[in-house]
Amino acid sequence: MVKKDEPELMLIGGQAVIEGVLMRSKEKAAVAVRSESGRIVDKEWKLRSARGFFRYPVLRGVYVLYDTLVLGFKALSFSANAAAGEDEKGKDVLGKREMLVSFAFAIFLAVALFIAAPLFLTKAIVGGNGILFNLVDGIFRLLAFLGYLVFISMFKDVRRIFEYHGAEHMTIHAYEHHERLLPDKIRKYPTMHPRCGTSFLLIVILVSILAFSVVNPEGFVPKFLSRIVLLPVIAGLSYELLRLGARFEKNFVMRLFVFPGILLQRITTKEPDKGQILVAVAALKSVLRKS
Repeated sequence: MVKKDEPELMLIGGQAVIEGVLMRSKEKAAVAVRSESGRIVDKEWKLRSARGFFRYPVLRGVYVLYDTLVLGFKALSFSANAAAGEDEKGKDVLGKREMLVSFAFAIFLAVALFIAAPLFLTKAIVGGNGILFNLVDGIFRLLAFLGYLVFISMFKDVRRIFEYHGAEHMTIHAYEHHERLLPDKIRKYPTMHPRCGTSFLLIVILVSILAFSVVNPEGFVPKFLSRIVLLPVIAGLSYELLRLGARFEKNFVMRLFVFPGILLQRITTKEPDKGQILVAVAALKSVLRKS
């Protein structure tokens, strides 16, 4: 067990990928994947800290979001091939063009499902341009998000990813509590975590309801464009709120604030098995290991 007088623990984040887990610290990221042969393979990346204006509050959230998306696609590319047994040497089979196309499609789908569709439905049902319009638009966005999560959770392959998501959270909890990184020790920790990206997305939706009430131009096209333009600002503000909630997670007010995100993680995290926990541990140890 780690002694309390040792250096402060690093802030660790992560995400689940196909048959694996991505872990990241401030300077390094590592993905560990259970290959088709049953062994655990991993890959590491050195990370660059935000520079210039992106070091400041709100703007750093925009940088982190961009960096997380890019790193997530790299990890997914590696995990997809490693899980299939096609590439256990760490080479990225997915090229830059394929990554760019996948990234663009994901952005298009997110904009269509969570911005354009709710806005169109609200305009058709409610009309007008007042508080009620923005409230209904926000409710539709929230329902679209919840519906999407419930829908994809019905698929077996997605459930596997949600189990790895749970393993990621449990392992980070154990690390943050100075616990030995053994499956039996990790098993007692919850699958939910206050810094989860699922909570971040929920905060984005809630913050957007307030933001779009302030910036609320007339007409469908101006409304749609304003939502696109404001998205980086909303993401930056949401990131700061998420950090605040994690920093003061024992504070009663902050616990109430992050509670909806914790509840949402009952959908996006599932109880992992021992093998999945071992994969999460391998990813964490790779991040903690000095290069």
